[in-house]
Amino acid sequence: MTMPQENTIRALRGLENPSSSVRLQAALAVGTAPDPQFVDKLVERCAIEPEFYVREMLTWALTRHPSSAAVPPLVGELRSERAQARSQALHTLSKIGERQAWPAITRALLTDADDEVARSAWRAAVVLVPEGEEPALAEVLATQFGRGGRETRLSLSRALIALGEAVVPALRAAMTDHDPGVRQHAIATERLLRNPDAGFEWAVEEAKRIVVLGTTGQEE
Repeated sequence: MTMPQENTIRALRGLENPSSSVRLQAALAVGTAPDPQFVDKLVERCAIEPEFYVREMLTWALTRHPSSAAVPPLVGELRSERAQARSQALHTLSKIGERQAWPAITRALLTDADDEVARSAWRAAVVLVPEGEEPALAEVLATQFGRGGRETRLSLSRALIALGEAVVPALRAAMTDHDPGVRQHAIATERLLRNPDAGFEWAVEEAKRIVVLGTTGQEE
């Protein structure tokens, strides 16, 4: 269903309104009546929208459009100098799930200096990775062990675990790394892979114990 012209103009203007509630309603309206003419504006707004819940609605609106219209401009945003543009584009690509976007998920994005961009890249990568490419992806993700705070480390562990048994060689290599922070994170991830119901906090504490004992945990 296409919006009448006057409603289209109102919705596009609404996306720039100072009120976050108005922007939210505008994004909802655009997603309810998708039209390819909205895509560029939605993508542009994702890069600068300050409110999380409005960004989520913008992403939802983009998923309502044909992937052939939404994916190319989102892929273009991955080259933006603005971290939020890269992060939100990755997040939206993961929600669309169009595997043709996979080549755009580069090593540079997976190791991006901005934690939010990297976390979004990890989530997108495990959704879009083609069958058979999981071990290579795991090797790149494993280079990020020990990075950031709790949320970043949990995001990386979740991404690796989502790849299943394909991550085991990369995990085992990291579990013997010279850096204790890398070893601890890798061991915690391996524990979660084996026992996903145990919880991240338990896995971290278990990994700390193993590192203090000076083992890799593979013997247990």
